[in-house]
Amino acid sequence: MNIGPHILRNNVFVAPMAGVTDRPFRQLCKQLGAGYAVSEMAASDPRLWASEKTSRRTNHDGEMEPKAVQIAGADPAILATCAKFNVDRGAQIIDINMGCPVKKVCNSWCGSALLQNEKLVGEILDAVVSAVDVPVTLKFRTGWNRENKNALTIARMAEEAGIAMLTLHGRTRADGYSGDAEYDTIAAVKAAVSIPVVANGDITTPEKAKHVLRVTGADAVMIGRAAQGRPWIFREIDHYLRTGEYLPAPLVSEVRMLMSEHLQAHYAFYGDYMGLRTARKHIGWYVRDLPGGEEFRQRMNRLESCEEQLAAVDAFFESQNAHGERLQYGLAAEKLAA
Repeated sequence: MNIGPHILRNNVFVAPMAGVTDRPFRQLCKQLGAGYAVSEMAASDPRLWASEKTSRRTNHDGEMEPKAVQIAGADPAILATCAKFNVDRGAQIIDINMGCPVKKVCNSWCGSALLQNEKLVGEILDAVVSAVDVPVTLKFRTGWNRENKNALTIARMAEEAGIAMLTLHGRTRADGYSGDAEYDTIAAVKAAVSIPVVANGDITTPEKAKHVLRVTGADAVMIGRAAQGRPWIFREIDHYLRTGEYLPAPLVSEVRMLMSEHLQAHYAFYGDYMGLRTARKHIGWYVRDLPGGEEFRQRMNRLESCEEQLAAVDAFFESQNAHGERLQYGLAAEKLAA
């Protein structure tokens, strides 16, 4: 499928996740089969653009194309200026966040809180699309609560404004990340518009991806939390969608190498002090379903240098060879090896 002039290699995408999908992780996911990835949510307030946090979130040096930046805010003019700023820095696609349910974001009337003000939504869409000459996409939710779902209205507004692609998370703002994602609204949106629609929410296995594509008619799926600690899920799903067959669990030797590369890229991106600390959550996700993983995570969290952390992770994955040449990560390993 395409986003504007950009031809994507498949329809299995990485969801933007604050504190997770930084450049090293996006790059890894793309290397492991993701057809598309969007940056972490970047603030639209110009006063924050020079901050270390925002600068990192919009840093795409060396990243595989297309380079997409997600922006968040509630002021149409400021969002338009932010979009132009990021395009000048190399962004090839701008994604507008109207899906984040986090209180800190919604309390500023950003993210999914915007869905309560359809007039403002329209003004934002028109302003951002008019401001840049690259494709603009929209990520949103089904509504702000179960009694107030307006995804169809927002989708039609977006298409009319010139939005190039819609990504719909099958929950309302009030749902947060609880309960099961519902897909009938995604199906209704897909039937109502002619632009590409991406289904997001609770897609954790190859079978679930196939099911969601079938019941929604969506053009692509977007994977979020299921990719944490398992970035090879993208090639697993892509392979299953193309062939109907499962890939085996990854080799221990491959994951050991991937972990080393990921951590070194992470340290280089954040610096040693922050890199050591922010890497802990990634390592925790990688090891959580593996034999001895929880005990290792607790020991690893007490290490105070990147060198110690890297050596400990390398030794842990070397030790996994005692359980077989392929990773033994719970039910996923059993199913994928069947």
